[in-house]
Amino acid sequence: MRGKNHCNPNLENDNRGLLVLIQYQIGAFMNIVLEVKNLTKHYSNIKAVNGVSFSIEKGTCLGLLGPNGAGKTTTIEVIEGIRPPTSGDILYKGKPRDAHFRKEVGIQFQNTELPVFLSVLETLETFRNLYGRKSDITELIEICQLQSILLQDNRKISGGQKQRLLLAMALANDPELIFLDEPTTGLDPQSRRHLWDIVHQIKAKQKTVILTTHYMEEAQILCDRVAIMDYGKIIADGPPDKLLKEQCNSTSIILSEPPDEIILDRVADRWTKIQDGVEIHTDDLNQSIKNLLDNGVDLSAMIVRPQNLEDLFLKLTGKKLRA
Repeated sequence: MRGKNHCNPNLENDNRGLLVLIQYQIGAFMNIVLEVKNLTKHYSNIKAVNGVSFSIEKGTCLGLLGPNGAGKTTTIEVIEGIRPPTSGDILYKGKPRDAHFRKEVGIQFQNTELPVFLSVLETLETFRNLYGRKSDITELIEICQLQSILLQDNRKISGGQKQRLLLAMALANDPELIFLDEPTTGLDPQSRRHLWDIVHQIKAKQKTVILTTHYMEEAQILCDRVAIMDYGKIIADGPPDKLLKEQCNSTSIILSEPPDEIILDRVADRWTKIQDGVEIHTDDLNQSIKNLLDNGVDLSAMIVRPQNLEDLFLKLTGKKLRA
């Protein structure tokens, strides 16, 4: 006599949980646009890139930071296909890079010469016509704030206007993945913020961005994740706030009229000389301020700020970003 098949409720719940986990992992995998595995690039006895691995999800901005000579530019150029790797794997949407990769990426180089005797509009149309897949030119002009300079000759536009045009050219093929190599270097603060607004709009359209920059404020504002490189390796990788909380969670007290070093050594465990005075690093702000007051230190011009990516970068590499 065949009995009824009663399901084990615990087994059923376990199976359901496993299914949810598998679906989550598949979803996360499908959401990865670029994956770099153990990438190396060697020149003779120089290891410019030495085992770099990371992945980046759709719609996010990864900031690649490092002092000069850290290997970040070489890493980007290998990923873009400008230089061949010595070893390692680069996967685009889960597969080795192919013609789809070249059609679906946009690159804004740090230095690019614009065609002379062409207007901004003519330049943009020329670059759009190089691709089968094209961005809507009206939308492109609006996003990159080019309306007022469309008829101007390329030789007569400002540095900020040129950078906006170069970004529009990088977006001409409606790319899925965009490389921005120090896009705001040399720009005034207003022009820099215009570029930041454009990058925010790009991210809002679920585009994926890899950014190199020498400005820590820029990285903290634009990047969902930062990867800090030194000597060809990634030495820290994660969301800026998380990295700061884990590795640089102290406060800085800046004194423009610092006391004698004897007093500083008495009231602070860690302090450094800076251009405008001294900077005290503390894990207990209230106690540090009390110690300073008890020792007669004038705090009327004191500045207090949380530590930022610049502090983290200096701690990890021993250098300032532009060193």
